[in-house]
Order: sequence, then C-alpha cells, then structure tokens
Amino acid sequence: MIEFNHTKSGLTRISSQPIALAAIVLVVLVAGGGSIALWRGYTGSSPEPDRVVAVRQLQARTAQASEQLVEKTKGLEATQQESIDQLQVVQDQLQTVRRLLAAQQTETKRLSDQVGSLTGAIDGLRQSFASAQASEPATPPSVRKSSNKKKRSAVSQRKRASSRG
Repeated sequence: MIEFNHTKSGLTRISSQPIALAAIVLVVLVAGGGSIALWRGYTGSSPEPDRVVAVRQLQARTAQASEQLVEKTKGLEATQQESIDQLQVVQDQLQTVRRLLAAQQTETKRLSDQVGSLTGAIDGLRQSFASAQASEPATPPSVRKSSNKKKRSAVSQRKRASSRG
C-alpha cells in the first residue's frame, strides 16, 4: 500500500514561522521602493509634478473657457438688447402708421360722404333745372342769344372792375 509521509511541506513550514514571512515581505517592499526611487532618479521625472502641471493647465483652460463664455454671453446680451430696441422702434413706427392709416380712412370716409352729398345736390339741381325748363314756355332762340350777349358783357365788366380794384 501507499504510505503517507507526514512530513511538512515547504509552505507549511513558512507559515509556521511568521517572522520569516514578514521579513521576506519587508525585503520585497524595500526592494520595490528602492527600484522605483532609482528609476525616478535615473529618468529625472516624477509623476507628481507632471500631474500638478497637468492640473494647472486644465485649470487654466477651464478659466479661459469660462472667460470666453462670459464674453460671449455679454455679447449675446448686447445683441439681444439691440434687437429689443430695434423691435421697440419698429412697434412704435407700426403704431404711428396705424394711427395715420385710421386718420386717412376717416378723412376718406368724410370726403366720400361730402362727394355723395354734392352728387345728391347736383342731381337735385339737374332735376330742378329740367323741371324748370319743361315748365318754361319755349322762347325763340334769337331772344336768348341777345340775353346771353348781355350777360356776357355784364360779367366781363364786373371782372374788369374787380381786377382794377
């Protein structure tokens, strides 16, 4: 049969001596730290200053972007105010045009009413003249011509007198 050798393996021997294990871990850590220090010293760069520089550059970019946003916002505010002012001017002009249009429409209606009244008066005069001619006895044309000549000479004399006066 198979016999089991109850001898302890190497791993169980190490775990039984914790001081030796701690010493080995300490040596590995010191060796790792020393190699990192040598590597940084040899290359001459340390990641911390690079990180600090990167953070400062990022802060500077952020501040610059913020300033640009502020400037653009102020520009937009100024443009918006100009647009509002122009819109106000246009609205004022529109109100003025509406008032003028309303006044013009009122004047046009008044003149239209006056034209209608005058048309009615002229029609009334035509009818009255037509009815007066129809009721007048027919006179010979020669008499009429002489009366027209008298009227013309009287009108021309009046005109001469008024132009002299």
